[in-house]
Amino acid sequence: MGSVEEEEAPLIEQGLISQEPKLYAEDGSVDLHGNPPLKAKTGNWKACPFILGNECCERLAYYGIAGNLITYLTTKLHQGNVSAARNVTTWQGTCYLTPLIGAVLADAYWGRYWTIACFSGIYFIGMSALTLSASVPALKPAECIGTFCPSATPAQYAMFFGGLYLIALGTGGIKPCVSSFGADQFDDTDSRERVRKASFFNWFYFSINIGALVSSSLLVWIQENRGWGLGFGIPTVFMGLAIVSFFFGTPLYRFQKPGGSPITRISQVVVTSFRKSTLEVPGDAMLLYETQDKNSAIAGSRKIQHTDDCQYLDKAAVISDEESKSGDFSNSWRLCTVTQVEELKILIRMFPIWASGIIFSAVYAQMSTMFVQQGRAMDCKIGSFQLPPAALGTFDTASVIIWVPLYDRFIVPLARRFTGVDKGFTEIQRMGVGLFVSVLCMAAAAIIEIIRLRLANELGLVESGAPVPISVLWQIPQYFILGAAEVFYFIGQLEFFYDQSPDAMRSLCSALALLTNALGNYLSSLILTLVTYFTTMNGGQGWISDNLNTGHLDYFFWLLAGLSLVNMAVYFFSAAKYKQKKAS
Repeated sequence: MGSVEEEEAPLIEQGLISQEPKLYAEDGSVDLHGNPPLKAKTGNWKACPFILGNECCERLAYYGIAGNLITYLTTKLHQGNVSAARNVTTWQGTCYLTPLIGAVLADAYWGRYWTIACFSGIYFIGMSALTLSASVPALKPAECIGTFCPSATPAQYAMFFGGLYLIALGTGGIKPCVSSFGADQFDDTDSRERVRKASFFNWFYFSINIGALVSSSLLVWIQENRGWGLGFGIPTVFMGLAIVSFFFGTPLYRFQKPGGSPITRISQVVVTSFRKSTLEVPGDAMLLYETQDKNSAIAGSRKIQHTDDCQYLDKAAVISDEESKSGDFSNSWRLCTVTQVEELKILIRMFPIWASGIIFSAVYAQMSTMFVQQGRAMDCKIGSFQLPPAALGTFDTASVIIWVPLYDRFIVPLARRFTGVDKGFTEIQRMGVGLFVSVLCMAAAAIIEIIRLRLANELGLVESGAPVPISVLWQIPQYFILGAAEVFYFIGQLEFFYDQSPDAMRSLCSALALLTNALGNYLSSLILTLVTYFTTMNGGQGWISDNLNTGHLDYFFWLLAGLSLVNMAVYFFSAAKYKQKKAS
């Protein structure tokens, strides 16, 4: 982060950024007192450490729960492999579905700052409830007695899953807002700050993975060796620190005004275009309705230039004879601006790119489910140390931590020389690379499983279900490749949905990006259910049985690799046809 100024010198020479300084931010943002923010005293990198610190602590808290949740469900709540994996992916899916709630509240009413603040409190309550469920004797599930494992009581289930889903609600107000709120600290109208904003997304994801690194290593070990109460209590403390960090930066932040309900604006375009279905769209786009002011009619939004696609929606901006005579253009349910129509067009154009994230997220979900179960069926001893299988997630995180600085400091400047793009690659190109790498990840996991099953058969361990004496460290390549895929796809996705979204829909579009994670987790649950159903018909063992030595987890991984390959092909076709947003 310290070398931003060094990067700017060659960019100025190439004419990619302007040398002319500005006194105030001109992107519609305001400071704490509602005035245009002074660039020297607000925003930029000076405000970002508090946001990055908040994200780092919040992600440590989240992954402190999510990273080893499947182990808690199987060893403490005594659930089977398929049931536990389904519960994990359903919960993780919900964590990426609730951001739609937070996004609508942020864009329409509260703004990103207050949405993050309010939902952080809900998150902390959920973390506290989860800690109590693993600490208070009456709320803890009973331990197994020999081979008999008593089921948890309804009260114990209620406390545990109640806390778990309060966390899902809390993260719904934070996740769609915090990356956008960080990007809001950089003025889109200033070419210098625009370059820094591109770098911000890399370091934002870096912060996420610093938190995840601590969770997947230290916290996983504490949970399995020092108790789940302490293992859940530590991330609860860090969630408290996340809240404190966020509030400390308040005087330095730039705030974007909420622009009103994006759902209402979308509905107005649909209804108005239907009402005016009999009208002809004029050949000259200048005849469509738009405000004469410098800014659009939507608070906190620049005007968006007209595009020729989805012309039926342009009918919503056609001025009828009646409206022309009366001069009344105030009813948005009867007449919409070009910018309002273009907001919906942008969402439609984004859809195919958005959909590519569903399969990618289904692949990513395996890191906390089937990769962990695969590791539990391998030799987890490193000398005299018993390595928790979930701790292998550390290598995914380490991969991200290695790749982010490499990408930001070496790949981007190198690519810039050839592309002339200030970010090195466009977001769409970056995401495409990530999709390709995800195919390699699933192939690597399948190959390791083939080797593991062959060894289990040779050593006569199939029926006993004993762990196969092949080191769990053989899983490192699949985790490392997945980390590389994340750096390209997920960071590219963050940038894409911030830059290409309408100004007053940035939280909503971030939530839509996160929704692919939810749908990916739900898809993973569905695939698990279907695979289990079809492979256990007629008394079969199934691909994924409680004894993985009798199953074929490798077939499951190859299935995901094939789906990823098809997904990549569809993405490349859609990306070639995508039209970039053009704002005034």
